Amino acid sequence: MRHIHRLQTIALFCLVLIPIVGSAQYNKGNHNYREFQKKAYYFGLTFGYNSSNFQLSYSKNSILNDSFYIVEGKPGSGLNVSMIANMKLGDYFDFRFLPGFSFVGRKLSYLSTNSTVEQTIDIESVLVQAPFQIRYKSDPFHDMRVFVLAGVKYTYDVANNAGIREEQAVRNVLLSPHDFAVEVGGGFQFFFPFFIFSPELKFSQGIGNILIFNNKLEQTNVVEKVLSRAFTISLHFEG
Repeated sequence: MRHIHRLQTIALFCLVLIPIVGSAQYNKGNHNYREFQKKAYYFGLTFGYNSSNFQLSYSKNSILNDSFYIVEGKPGSGLNVSMIANMKLGDYFDFRFLPGFSFVGRKLSYLSTNSTVEQTIDIESVLVQAPFQIRYKSDPFHDMRVFVLAGVKYTYDVANNAGIREEQAVRNVLLSPHDFAVEVGGGFQFFFPFFIFSPELKFSQGIGNILIFNNKLEQTNVVEKVLSRAFTISLHFEG
């Protein structure tokens, strides 16, 4: 299922990209690119689709747990909306700040030793994101450039379950609202007379354990580390 979901994401990216590449070939120069190259900075908006999941590490004592013996993360899809602040660092590099929101749905699935029925915990998140990126761009060709990027991202989950009431907490896995991740990605820039359109594919990997340990929860005792990860297709409109 994970591979199918990733293939669907890549296919969607290609379907968006192919007609744009085809239309861009009619422009035989770099006229629009030269106009935007005069700007030291510009701003924009981003709309995106994400496929998010958890990366789990089993507890060393998980083999002693007689209630659960399999736990895994299941991906979910969501939407991203962000603003863009882009500053040029020479002809080939940009510094980018993209604050915004990400609406994410993920799941944790447990299989009990006493049952063949999976127990699924839904984790809905509304993330306030603050990504900082460095982007490297190729030479222009027919008002188009290819780029790669790398950066870091801080997120805060305003819908986090760590602050819910005590009677609810005993039935849930508690996750920290704070998270840090590294990001890598790439895409294309298409220069039009009044804006730049940039489809982008990006991968984010959490670098901090977001699991809040609670020895009263059997689910928490099965794993010792939970990391976030996500694939994102973004459509940037800048000018």
